[in-house]
Amino acid sequence: MGDDRDDRIDIGPEVAARLGKAWREHRRYVLDMALRMLGDLGDAEDVVQEAFTRLLRHDIDEIDDVRAWLVTVASRLCLDQLRSARRRRHGPLDEPAPAPARGALGATAPPGAPDPADRVTLDDSVRLALQVVLERLSPAERTAFVLHDVFQISFDDIAGIVGRSPAACRQLASRARRHVRSDAGPARFAVESAEQRRVTERFVAAVTTGDLDALLAVLDPDVAGEADLGGRAGKVGGVVGRAGVARGALRFLGPDAGVTLVSVPTPHRPSILALRDGQVAAVVTLTIRDGVVEHIHALADPVRLAPVTAALRG
Repeated sequence: MGDDRDDRIDIGPEVAARLGKAWREHRRYVLDMALRMLGDLGDAEDVVQEAFTRLLRHDIDEIDDVRAWLVTVASRLCLDQLRSARRRRHGPLDEPAPAPARGALGATAPPGAPDPADRVTLDDSVRLALQVVLERLSPAERTAFVLHDVFQISFDDIAGIVGRSPAACRQLASRARRHVRSDAGPARFAVESAEQRRVTERFVAAVTTGDLDALLAVLDPDVAGEADLGGRAGKVGGVVGRAGVARGALRFLGPDAGVTLVSVPTPHRPSILALRDGQVAAVVTLTIRDGVVEHIHALADPVRLAPVTAALRG
């Protein structure tokens, strides 16, 4: 298609600023969705990169809801990849690929406990949460399940992504839930509640942007925090109270920490992966009660986190 100069896209400073703002505000959310759908960190990162590349080629000023546009594009890219993988494993699909739908997605997601070491085995729980559904469901079932049950996106909007009616998408999600319960059992795999999802999103948004006031608002006044750094450092604990826990969270997970935060549906309590340079730098587990975080446990031991990175890399 000619030389490289023919493919370059010239954008002005205002558009460049909007694109940068979109990257900062929406990349983590889109990566979260792609990771849950694909179960592979590298593939999810590729999808996010492609979605933003397409945004660069689109007139961003014409898009009313940039996050919704990115979710639509990334969801279709994930669905295409899932269908392609299924064809390679099982031969041609019975279902035809849907025709692209026009417009952007209208709905977006709303923004004395046991010892954490006893309640979570990270390599097992993360692998289960991200892969049990993926291995057992058809691409269309997986898409409907993740977008609706995890991200609370309406079936009307999902219909435009998978190329089926809203009623058919509702059936896909229902069938997916039955498969999940049958394969893993409700005690071992459960999509987090709406409250857990909402509080987790608020926590991640506040930490990612460095918004101290917003972070304090989502923490219980008596919140406790601890970390397991591994090696000689061992466990670091004893931080109690919003001010101290908030300072620690911003220091290790905030905008200057160089990490991307992605939530994952681990059993019983929501967890957050802190990703740095394609590796899992930490897994943060939240205990939520009455709409606020009352306990935070962070595992940052590289040795114990290595299986988690391996699981996410497939």
